[in-house]
Amino acid sequence: MFELRPAAERGNAQFGWLDSRHTFSFGHYHDPKQVGFSDLLVINDDLVAPGQGFGTHPHRDMEIFSYVLDGALAHEDSMGTGSVIRPGDVQMMSAGTGIRHSEFNASNRAPVHFLQIWIVPDRQGVEPRYQQRHFSAADKRGRLCLIISPDGTDGSLGVYQDARVYAGLFDGAEQHTLTLPPGRHAYVHLAQGRLVVNGQPMQAGDGARLRNAERIEFSQGEKAEVLVFDLRPNELPDF
Repeated sequence: MFELRPAAERGNAQFGWLDSRHTFSFGHYHDPKQVGFSDLLVINDDLVAPGQGFGTHPHRDMEIFSYVLDGALAHEDSMGTGSVIRPGDVQMMSAGTGIRHSEFNASNRAPVHFLQIWIVPDRQGVEPRYQQRHFSAADKRGRLCLIISPDGTDGSLGVYQDARVYAGLFDGAEQHTLTLPPGRHAYVHLAQGRLVVNGQPMQAGDGARLRNAERIEFSQGEKAEVLVFDLRPNELPDF
């Protein structure tokens, strides 16, 4: 089953310095039909004005990762981590027993465009941790590159959940097929461009739920950047 979530139907929060599009219920936006999928709880598509950002705030017992599409995002946290995240970088933060962090546009001239994504962990009360790695365009060109997995396979970042996340870039004649174990669910989020997924056209900001998704085929990309989530066969997150 392929269930499209059109970009135009997402929630929207605008605060002058922030334009945020919510795939799933978040903050003041609530849609009972869009309360996450399996262990995937949040996909926020954020555009932050130059020099602006999210001040220091807490999290606990959540797997949170940021994926920068354009610009640069400055991160600081209570573990003493300070970093700047740019396109190709993936940042993973396991909040565990509790962490405080801030995220600001690292530029005073250009906006930063990034995705903030939350995955519900399979355990609580772990020691907080921070991971970051760069995945080059060559790693993702015309294929899906594993960026997050439970055991850090092939240099991916670790997550406390039975979930795997892939990133890919597709243009022109590039094609790829992802084969998943029987009974898995998947979520596809098209971050940029246009792409055909299992015969269905998608455009930037669109998402799709796929249940019992053994094969996912990607083709006819137009400057497409896509994230694919391989998930347990749950309907709603357990949290």
